Amino acid sequence: MTHKLVADWHRVVATGKRELLDEILSEDVVFHSPVVHSPQRGKELAIKYLSSAFYVIKNESFRYVREIVGECDAALEFVTEIDGIVINGVDLIKWDDEGKIVDFKVMVRPLKAINLLHQKMAEILERFNLGTA
Repeated sequence: MTHKLVADWHRVVATGKRELLDEILSEDVVFHSPVVHSPQRGKELAIKYLSSAFYVIKNESFRYVREIVGECDAALEFVTEIDGIVINGVDLIKWDDEGKIVDFKVMVRPLKAINLLHQKMAEILERFNLGTA
């Protein structure tokens, strides 16, 4: 059985609506990016990073291929292709008793994919004056 939060996350990804992110993220959420050195703390930053990631990786090839769901956390494996490079990644999501995401970590492979994402995310994040270092 899929947890409600996981179903809500899939709805966010399918629609790309930022306001839905606001509904499912805790105020104190910590976001771990594969291209940013330090964890990003707080809902506002997490929304900016996740929205930027949607813009970069969500295309007609994006799909989740596996889910492992527990009582308060999930691992969602995804695949997408950008500029001829296949990107394989995992979203690690942890939520609290209120059903709000408190920790979100993205892991990506192979190295070519990380380098490509770093380049593409840097372009988008600069628009938010966030940087990627």
